[in-house]
Amino acid sequence: MASTIVNAPCTVPSVKGFETQNYVGLRPISSLRFNSGRTSTSGRSRGLFVVRACERHDGHVKKIEMSIEECEAAVVAGNAPEAPPVPPKPAAPVGTPVIKPYQLTRRPRRNRKSPALRASFQETSISPANFVYPLFIHEGWYSWILYVLTSTLVLFPRPAGQEDTPIGAMPGCYRLGWRHGLVEEVAKARDVGVNSIVLFPKVPDALKSPTGDEAYNDNGLVPRTIRLLKDKFPDLVIYTDVALDPYSSDGHDGIVREDGVIMNDETVHQLCKQALSQARAGADVVSPSDMMDGRVGAIRAALDSEGFHHVSIMSYTAKYASSFYGPFREALDSNPRFGDKKTYQMNPANYREALVEAHEDEAEGADILLVKPGLPYLDIIRLLRDQSPLPIAAYQVFS
Repeated sequence: MASTIVNAPCTVPSVKGFETQNYVGLRPISSLRFNSGRTSTSGRSRGLFVVRACERHDGHVKKIEMSIEECEAAVVAGNAPEAPPVPPKPAAPVGTPVIKPYQLTRRPRRNRKSPALRASFQETSISPANFVYPLFIHEGWYSWILYVLTSTLVLFPRPAGQEDTPIGAMPGCYRLGWRHGLVEEVAKARDVGVNSIVLFPKVPDALKSPTGDEAYNDNGLVPRTIRLLKDKFPDLVIYTDVALDPYSSDGHDGIVREDGVIMNDETVHQLCKQALSQARAGADVVSPSDMMDGRVGAIRAALDSEGFHHVSIMSYTAKYASSFYGPFREALDSNPRFGDKKTYQMNPANYREALVEAHEDEAEGADILLVKPGLPYLDIIRLLRDQSPLPIAAYQVFS
């Protein structure tokens, strides 16, 4: 039995506004049920008045409201139900000048007058789903220490050094052990709505080489980490970094010739193998950050040839040479052994060159264009936003 409950005096006829003849669709009910608990307000006894929408008789529902047709007929006959009055216009403070309102055809404030309207017309919405969480990982894992207690062999887990290592140049940030610390950090991020991460590895020096071959080791740190995370969080979106600098004994993003020149096409060949290794492990988005010419098209062709049509490419389209990268390189222990990266990263003085890079990346099959650093290059972000239909990402770094 449906009902509507409102506070009202127990004597029904004395309730102003609840006389049934004033409301189309409400009819008197012979049996009214009242709340046994009563309170006294100004000496008057009050209880609960129940207006029932329907009653059950013999197992059937008997409606007691008026039909739609009857309601319409009553309105046509001039017996429309009463509604609350229009609220009075709020008074202005004393001393407010009385003027004739301006004749404005547009008043933009109309779309800002309430939280609901502001939310309806908000042009830019940022939520945790828009963020990609950069995570630094290393080979931190638990070793087993053997103890002898009362002639009984007991194994106790003990961290090998520190599993989560603080990064000196990035207070509050850590290199996370790939088996434990990383998993815990991802779980925390997901709890607040961040479900996309990008992995950056700190590779042991013994595995680094001039050609960065460890970058495409299917059992390397990054592929192992991807497989572990996908096993624990199947819907996690995993981005990866495609570049040789974490794996290079020279600390550069590409293979270095003996005269110091960074070899472009040979590096791209290595990057394709790296992207394929990451895709095989389960990466959702591969992100070439090396700034070699032609690498987006070559990676797209390599992925498609192996059946990874579903793997996206987020290209570091406009990656400017910057001192902001110092803490990042400390986190990965990937500082260049000599020279700088200005022959492949962009000149900070160049604005239009970003369009050249963007047009090439679009033509080669990029799915997302990225600007790095983010905050110092807001003009480049705006430029690419205006010129490209692709999603624009920004990597914000701090020094």
